[in-house]
Amino acid sequence: MSTSPWQIVFFGTPDFAVPTLKALLEGPDRVVAIVTQPDRGKGRGQKMVPSPIKKVALAHGVPSHQPDRVKDPSFQEEVKNLQPDLFVVVAYGQILPKSLLDVPKHGAINVHASLLPKYRGAAPISWALLKGEKVTGITTMMMDAGMDTGDILLQSEIPIGEGETFETLHDRLAELGAQLLKETIAGLESEKITPVSQDHSGATYAPLIKKEDGQIDWSKGADEIDRQVRAFNPWPGAYTQWEDRLLKIFGGEVRKGTPQGENGSVSWVGTDAIEVKAGKGCYGIREVQLEGGRRLSVRDFLQGHRVQVGTVFR
Repeated sequence: MSTSPWQIVFFGTPDFAVPTLKALLEGPDRVVAIVTQPDRGKGRGQKMVPSPIKKVALAHGVPSHQPDRVKDPSFQEEVKNLQPDLFVVVAYGQILPKSLLDVPKHGAINVHASLLPKYRGAAPISWALLKGEKVTGITTMMMDAGMDTGDILLQSEIPIGEGETFETLHDRLAELGAQLLKETIAGLESEKITPVSQDHSGATYAPLIKKEDGQIDWSKGADEIDRQVRAFNPWPGAYTQWEDRLLKIFGGEVRKGTPQGENGSVSWVGTDAIEVKAGKGCYGIREVQLEGGRRLSVRDFLQGHRVQVGTVFR
């Protein structure tokens, strides 16, 4: 049983990892360093911007490491010199090799946004929404050399709301991850947690989302299109073509009815919704962003753009 604070190296990059890092910084153990992805160019001027995790580290005076490759021997030597008791890894963005995972005295914990073994991989939140799951959650696990294949430490489940978007589910899971990580470390330090092997036969996968995945296929059912819109809000945005311009769709709902006409054709235009025929049912669009423009409610969009019944989205 551990009596002194553990020395922790935290690996993470995006907003999702921030609540967990903050929870560690407020806890009894000591974050001796963070490892995050290199600063990236952003905006028209490509100004170099630090990751959300680096910003938190700077604010708390925690040393940052930003290797291009974690396999770099010089970086691994730097980490060894820190003599860490534990790694905590949350959406870091690189796969840690066994040579690095072997460094900390008590191993490496990963905080993963699914109920493993379901949705292993880079985009578990989006895929849970795309597949119409009713529940999801957080898993903490001991890391091994595989892709989210390590032994499970703790899991916590939450329901997925009917109108849930990636953004809302992401934020709820990020907070849940922070809480579960605190419970996990306390359990390991007190030796009250026994790792349990995953049932690998039940594994499903959540590969990285690409921009082109956002294109809407209007021959699909309205319920599937609705899930796509919610899963890709805010990025990459579900999109279609209207008058040879890209139109992103950020909100709407499934509607009853079996209108005639081509899939993707506008069957009705109201003051605050545009109803489009899908392969099964209709989808009522409520929030859009025309290429080069701002996100608008359909009510505001229709004040400046005319959409007619019979128009076909491609």
